[in-house]
Amino acid sequence: MTNLTVAVIGPESYTEELGKKGTSSDITFYNLKRGPHTVTCIEPSRYPDRLSSLFLAVSLASRAVLVVDEISAAFGECVIMLDSIGIKKGFIVLRNYLEPGQIAPLIQGTTVEAYQLIADDRMALRELLLQEVESLPGNGGRGKPGAVPIDHFYLVKGIGPVVLGEVVEGEIARHDALRVWPTKKVAQVRSIQKHDDDAQSAASGDRVGLALKGVEIEDLDRGYVLSANPSLSSSNIFSGRATLTRYWPAPLREGMVLHAGHWMQFLASRVAFVDNSGDWRRPRLTLKAETELVFLPGARLVLHYLEGGKLRVAGTMVLE
Repeated sequence: MTNLTVAVIGPESYTEELGKKGTSSDITFYNLKRGPHTVTCIEPSRYPDRLSSLFLAVSLASRAVLVVDEISAAFGECVIMLDSIGIKKGFIVLRNYLEPGQIAPLIQGTTVEAYQLIADDRMALRELLLQEVESLPGNGGRGKPGAVPIDHFYLVKGIGPVVLGEVVEGEIARHDALRVWPTKKVAQVRSIQKHDDDAQSAASGDRVGLALKGVEIEDLDRGYVLSANPSLSSSNIFSGRATLTRYWPAPLREGMVLHAGHWMQFLASRVAFVDNSGDWRRPRLTLKAETELVFLPGARLVLHYLEGGKLRVAGTMVLE
């Protein structure tokens, strides 16, 4: 079984014809299945009002569908987000008589420039996504300790806590003991489901539902990471080299509040130190967050500035 996770950015409920609606909050999931292959489509339900909705929908996707009704600040922000996260493959749907030449200068030099232009035909798009997942090799990461960032969680009577998330690397298996990062709690995997089918294990790229024991629902939160990987770290102070988007207007300064996005985390962080010497678009930063960030060495964050008006995606930062 292989799974493809696709961010679908467009008008509200555009994704309804692509798959069966699943969990819905500030991000909404739609699930599509053919044989052993599955496609998980994620829609940013509360964007553009909440920038976090866009980031969380895109953060774990490997493909994107960008539906363009008009050339606007939101369109530009979506292009910058997709480029910052690094989604290199996708589709563009132009509507309302927009022509490719109208968006070409705006996507030039970004990952979106390589996306395939397709007609506004959701049944044809559905088939393209199924063909895409069927062409993928088996999900990778087997044999390495897995990691599952939590996007939703709830209590099921008679079962206990259940979390939903995507395996971002490695592999997890039934009965594994996984630390609930950034806490020190340890949960045992009671059972694994992949698109409502029971499974003994799951590997990188799989969307899973995990029934847990050994923890209470109060021990969980969105953004927490289940993993036995000893390379994981967590801290509310983290440093690295940032790269600001080419449209960012001015140097970052100490005291600014940036939201650091990584996996399913979107954390308010204050700039505790900035070194703008040399190229101010590539400063060295130290950020101090309100809560602990969970990350692997060399992790890449997306930096957001919610007071940025029409441009709220500031750039990226590679942790040291």
